[in-house]
This record gives sequence, structure tokens and C-alpha cells, in this order.
Amino acid sequence: MPKHSRKNRDADADKRAESIRALPQIDECLRAAEANPELARFGRSYLKVMLQRAQAELRAAILSGRDTHPRARDTLIDAIVREVARAAAADEPVLEPVVNATGVVLHTNLGRAILAEPAIEAVEMAARSAVNLEYDLETGGRGDRDSIVEDEICALTGAEGATVVNNNAAAVVLALNSLAEGREVIVSRGEMIEIGGSFRLPDVMAKSGAILREVGTTNRTHPRDYADAIGTETALLLKVHPSNYRVVGFTSEVTLEDLVEIGRARGIDVMEDLGAGALIDLTEYGIPREPIVRERIAAGAAVVTFSGDKLLGGPQAGVIVGRRAAIERIKRNPLKRALRCDKLTLAALAATMRLYLRSRDLRKELPTLRILGRSASEIASIAPRAREIVAERLGAGYIVEIVDASSQVGSGAMPVEELKSVALRVTHPEKSASAITAMFRRARIIGRVLDDSFHLDLRTIEDPAVFAVKLETD
Repeated sequence: MPKHSRKNRDADADKRAESIRALPQIDECLRAAEANPELARFGRSYLKVMLQRAQAELRAAILSGRDTHPRARDTLIDAIVREVARAAAADEPVLEPVVNATGVVLHTNLGRAILAEPAIEAVEMAARSAVNLEYDLETGGRGDRDSIVEDEICALTGAEGATVVNNNAAAVVLALNSLAEGREVIVSRGEMIEIGGSFRLPDVMAKSGAILREVGTTNRTHPRDYADAIGTETALLLKVHPSNYRVVGFTSEVTLEDLVEIGRARGIDVMEDLGAGALIDLTEYGIPREPIVRERIAAGAAVVTFSGDKLLGGPQAGVIVGRRAAIERIKRNPLKRALRCDKLTLAALAATMRLYLRSRDLRKELPTLRILGRSASEIASIAPRAREIVAERLGAGYIVEIVDASSQVGSGAMPVEELKSVALRVTHPEKSASAITAMFRRARIIGRVLDDSFHLDLRTIEDPAVFAVKLETD
């Protein structure tokens, strides 16, 4: 290497080292930040964290050679404080409201079900005030938080008992651990599901302490497969609703009724994981039918688990219903405390259950049911206004067309069912679909790319004015 090149490199290294040594201490920056009027409303801990971030970014810039100008200490302090003021002004809450125009109604990444107004009001009340979460107002003694929702759940499902945990995966783990730890649980190979986030039934069963016993094949399982597998170590027969897939063609599965008959003959209970879980006949609202929890209990399942934030239309929760003896065993499990719901979830779930029991027009009051039940003609009626708003906000060059579309329920529910819908297709002769997607995303409008063009599915858009509020001309 030439001497002058090595000399220049050494000089650059010395300059960077000098700049690093000149960086001010955080305490010095903190005093300056606390004297800055723009930062007066922020707490000391927050300012310290933001100053550390700003200083770390400046140090990285110096070490990488992006910042090559040595500065006096006071100048550096001022630069760091100004960067903190800028970052603090732009520091928004992590959770932001977005417009779901993806065509997926219960979109896991976008928070699944939108709560009904009574549930929102119940959450706000519980958040603002002390509540009788585990306090018996009649006796003054300790209460049971399950009692907040148990009566309503039992009334809706016909179950003898019910308990609630923080999601359906937790419900499955808790039920299996309570009823089958160290013993065998028989399940069809065709029901060995994996859903989003790598929830795999074999892994969940292993964590629960239950021993998996697979029977049948991927596409065909018969009653004799279960009967032949039952032994002295069998604790449960498990049926799992294939929430996010369907096996078609040359297939055979054992019905819940047949499984209950097999179990009853051998003194073995049956548990069913319904996944999404429907409390009512959805076909009455123009939605494809899903297994109804009440029917599964009537068919003889000892325990049924399902989600609160899917087809039920409530908050994220895992609901466990069934025979009183089984539910009491589950409630006594020490894991129950680790998986229990907080007051906000229970408030929202209780309000949602009351809607199911009391509402004269459930479709009107429950957003999930209303959105899933919208007809294509109803959606089409708002399409011209939506197209007009989007086209006006985007300006010249953009082409906004009304097209037929297919929506999905989402969150693993009804995987092969498509709901007829209407969408806006947005294109531009000089911009790619990904560029248009990014532009809408910056406006907090989430759509989807289909056939190399950007689409806004209008199923979840009840008022087209939301586009005018969110969308800015790029």
C-alpha cells in the first residue's frame, strides 16, 4: 500500500477518534434539553432515552465517515438536542388507526374484529374506573372474574360451565394440560393443523404435556381408527376444525357425533377445537355456515374451545365451554392464572355476549356480522362515490376503476369461501403497483395488489368519506 494512502487513512481514523472523544456526556445534553422550551412537556426518563438514541446515531455517522466535520462541544450539544426535539415532535403512538381495504375482514395483522359500540363503552368504563373484577358486591368477599361472562356464555352455548383465557391457542393448551397431561390424546392426522404465527397442533400438544396419538391418514380417517387406538393411557379424543384449509377429493372424516359415541362406549371424553367459533347460524345473514358452538355441546362434546375475536366479533380471547366437571378442573389449573384475561378484555367480551342475548337487530349492532353480511349490490352502491373521492384526491394521471372483487373472512375462518365484493382498481402509467401501494400505506390506507395493480376492496368501507380524510395527493 502506498505510504500516502496509509497516511490519509491514519489521519481519517485520528479525526474520527477525535470527533468521538468530543461527544458530550448525556448529562450535559440532558441539562440543555430540559432548558429547551420545545421539550419542557417531556419527562426526564423519556428525554434521556431520546438523547441516547440521538447520540448513538451521531456516533455511528462519525464512525462510518458520514459525518466528517469536527465540531465544538456546545455545537454538538445543540445538534443533539435539536435532533431530539425533531424526533419527539414526530414520535407517534405505535398503534395507529388504518383503513382496512384489503378484502380480508378479520385481518390478523390489522387487529381482527372491530368491537361493537357497547363493547367500546364497556372498555372505556373499565379503563377509567375501579371495577368489581374479583369482588362480590353482595357479600364483600372475593369474587371470580369468570362470573363476569360465564352466565351469558352458558346461555348462548348450552354449556354447563365456561371460562375465558387470552386467546384460543391458550384455551387449547390449558384444556389439554388440565385434562390430559402425561396421557394420550387421539387426533386424526387430517386435523393436524398449522395456522398463522406457526401455531402447530403437535407443538401445542407437546407443550401442554399431553401425548399425541395420530390416527388415520391425511385425507381419510374412519371411526375404527379411533376405536382401535384407545388404550389405558387414553385421556381424550380430540377433534380439530380445519380453520384455514380444506382437504378435498377422496376424503373421509369422523363426525363429532360418531366420535362422542366411540368415546362414550369406552368412557373417554371428546374435546373439540372450533377455532373461529360461531354462536349463531350465519346463513341467516348471507354468510356461509360454520359449526355452531351450541350444536357441538348438544352433540356431546365435553369441552369446546373457540376464539372471541373472529366470527364472534369480540375482543381477543379464548373461550372454553363444556361440562361442569371438566370446566372446574380447567379453572383449578395453576396455568389458568398465567393465561387469564384482564378487566378490559372481560368488559368487552361481556358486552359482546350481551348483544348476542339481547339485541333485536344483531347485524346492525355487531360490526363483524354487518361487514361480513354486506351484499355485493350494497357495496356497489357506494362505489361511484368512493371512486370520485379517490380520483379527485389522487389527481391527474391516476386511473381509478370500479371492478368486481372477492373478499375473504380472514383469520383462518372459512378459508375456501369467497364473499362477492366490489373494489377500486388504481393504476398509473408511470408508477408500479408497489409504488402506489406504498403511497396509500403512507396515508394509512391498506389495500392489496392483484394482477399487478393496486386494489381497494370496499367491503369494509361503510363510508367512502374515509378516503377523503386519510388520502393526500402524492
